Amino acid sequence: MLLLPSMVWGQTYFEPAAGDVYTPTKLQKRVATSTDIVMLALPVATLAGVLIERDWQGLIQGVETAGATAAATLILKYAVSERRPDGSDMHSFPSGHTAASFATAAFLQRRYGWAFGAPAYALAAYVGWGRVYSKKHHWWDVIAGGAIGAASAYIFTKPFAKKHNLQISPVSDGRNVGIYASMEF
Repeated sequence: MLLLPSMVWGQTYFEPAAGDVYTPTKLQKRVATSTDIVMLALPVATLAGVLIERDWQGLIQGVETAGATAAATLILKYAVSERRPDGSDMHSFPSGHTAASFATAAFLQRRYGWAFGAPAYALAAYVGWGRVYSKKHHWWDVIAGGAIGAASAYIFTKPFAKKHNLQISPVSDGRNVGIYASMEF
């Protein structure tokens, strides 16, 4: 495999040439699998807790958080089209795993406090680290994904969104994609 040097934000890193696919170690494969599991387990466990507690307002806020996180992440993945460090595809930026994990952690912290949020943030941080370690993402993909997820939760899990009539939706003219946002002051 040919590794080509690249410069991003003043740092040099090596990525596979187009067409080359990185061969991960056994540990990198295990870490990647564990990040898949944690990324799915966090929102599933959160949903189960919300339903058991019959927190219907929390359910709505969680769905809004998940929808905004998924929309922003997918729009950016297809708009930016950045190659993954392992060369597997062009959907590296931002990290969807990290976005979902941090959205769940921030939702738990905002809705139910730090007793639930702190362990969830630790798991979300592991997911972010694991995505970089397993060569699925660059560090900036993980930071952007975490910011998208946490920001979505911070918007939708407090009365801020309702109080200010916040509206967020994806837009497209067929060639370009974007996000429309409006609010009242």
